[in-house]
Amino acid sequence: MLRNPSNIVLIGMPGSGKSTIGVILAKLTGRDFIDTDVLIQTSLGRTLQDVVDTQGHMALREVEERILLKLDCLNHVIATGGSAVYSHGAMTHLKSNGIAVFLNVTLPVLEARIHDYETRGLAKRPDQNFGDLFEERSSLYKKYADVTIECKNFTQEQVCEQIVYAIKQLLTNMS
Repeated sequence: MLRNPSNIVLIGMPGSGKSTIGVILAKLTGRDFIDTDVLIQTSLGRTLQDVVDTQGHMALREVEERILLKLDCLNHVIATGGSAVYSHGAMTHLKSNGIAVFLNVTLPVLEARIHDYETRGLAKRPDQNFGDLFEERSSLYKKYADVTIECKNFTQEQVCEQIVYAIKQLLTNMS
């Protein structure tokens, strides 16, 4: 990780609040905001679910990796898709000028938030339920996280405040 990384890269499960938190955090920190799921959909001219339905979950992961590897920005909050952590190359690229923040949300909370699991455009195997996906990805989020934020029982604004504080602590400890 760089001494003064300019980007904040949000990682976590679908439903963890990456896109919503990202917008608030960008305003709070004076950064621009990028939602990589939107970048993927815009570049393809179709939805994530359409890619999964017609080409399968691995095709979505490949497109996501390609988009992430091309991403070249400074001073942004980047909300990644939940499956970004499957690509070591993409995560290494994102972390080359950013701090990876894992928004950790418990499975029961995620299940209460996600009502469109089967049609949300998730890069998952057809036989995989949400709990299986949670278990599979948890270790990857922890592996790539520079900072982990426990989001349970906090408002979106409080989560953003925790992120800002944790990044300041991290940067202070690095210097």
